Amino acid sequence: MYRIGFGYDVHRLDEGRALILGGIEIPHHKGLLGHSDADLLTHAIIDAILGALAKGDIGRHFPDTDPAYKDAESLSLLKRVMEWVREEGFRINNVDATIVAERPKLAPHILPMREMLAGVLQIGLDQMSIKATTSEGLGFCGREEGMGAYAVVSLTGLEQ
Repeated sequence: MYRIGFGYDVHRLDEGRALILGGIEIPHHKGLLGHSDADLLTHAIIDAILGALAKGDIGRHFPDTDPAYKDAESLSLLKRVMEWVREEGFRINNVDATIVAERPKLAPHILPMREMLAGVLQIGLDQMSIKATTSEGLGFCGREEGMGAYAVVSLTGLEQ
């Protein structure tokens, strides 16, 4: 059996916060604001996996109203979701993700993000795609008020 899920996340940029993307801290004068570490790339991937499993969204399982998730490391949430993937009898086939941000330039950080996420997802680098783009100065991303991320995940049943 094959399943496909789609995820999307957005967070506001704020002074005094670390910028965490794909579990990697990126040097920048602003970071993403959120209840957890606000790693929107990992959040989009989590949502895509949950969608493929028909289990709702990240807020349903890790609500921002729950103090247990205050300042939570998003990679630890992803590890929990991967337990559910295995329990349901699936494995990750591949992930394709896109980050939308005007700055900082993310190209130098793509490989470390891919390596980090591929390790947690237990897949090869050739199965983990991350791209970065700008919004050409348009909208909240273009005005550098926030960032967004999209992700598509393909799951394959373990018996296949």
